[in-house]
Amino acid sequence: MVLLLVILVTGALALLGAALAILAARRRPPEVDPMRSLRVQVRLTELALEMRRIETDREAFARAHHYLAVQGAYDALLREACDLAGLPVSHRVLLAGRCDDPTERLREEVELSARGWTW
Repeated sequence: MVLLLVILVTGALALLGAALAILAARRRPPEVDPMRSLRVQVRLTELALEMRRIETDREAFARAHHYLAVQGAYDALLREACDLAGLPVSHRVLLAGRCDDPTERLREEVELSARGWTW
């Protein structure tokens, strides 16, 4: 009788341990490829430089169009960076020519900077 009880308790503890391990694995954030993060940071740097270049070049043809295109790409890449860093963002579809919320962009940039991202 005691042996049966010991076997039942041991089996229950093994099942509980397995269930806890599964729950812990689900809660653990997925591993992020550091090279992917680096590529996103490099591309953010390139797009930020391109936006500054367009802002300063007063003679550029279709300046507003180019600026909005680069800004849309920057915003989309910023959202990807937030996803990689585990930050909550609004996943709206960006439409060409539509201005995104500058306060949300600033919040995302500040949150990424606080987590060690640079560009």
